[in-house]
Amino acid sequence: MDAASKIKSRTDLLLLRKKWNHTNQSVVFTNGCFDILHRGHAEYLQQAKALGDVLIVGLNSDASVRRLKGAPRPFVSREDRAFLLASLAAVDYVCIFEEDTPQRLIEELQPDILAKGDDYPIEDVVGRDVVERRGGRVLTIPLTPNRSTSELLNKINASTQIAETQ
Repeated sequence: MDAASKIKSRTDLLLLRKKWNHTNQSVVFTNGCFDILHRGHAEYLQQAKALGDVLIVGLNSDASVRRLKGAPRPFVSREDRAFLLASLAAVDYVCIFEEDTPQRLIEELQPDILAKGDDYPIEDVVGRDVVERRGGRVLTIPLTPNRSTSELLNKINASTQIAETQ
């Protein structure tokens, strides 16, 4: 399946979810901004995919990222972020959401497993109540050390400051 065909609307995913229910496929859901995709993201998504049969990534829209992270974020447009995520073998589907949290998308999709990075305390994972209420699992995944967007931005800022002083 090509990357573009893995980017789905909520409506499309809800139809697919009915099919997965009938075939007893477990659905894993994770979400994030994924601005400046890097190795830490790729390793995290591989681990999330290993938890079930189908991995859906909820992706914050540009407006949502801007509200959460502030200007000038995102650096990469939602279309490009969605395409890059969908290009990864571990990712089955990507769905862009406009809200600040994926709560509504999680309520609609009813995933079997909700995964988040271990930088989030499990009690703070958005959608935990929805997944646990229906008998699903909420898991945190260890992040790859020294591989984060914040670290990349710090390196970029440091190199820019060095260049400006020369």
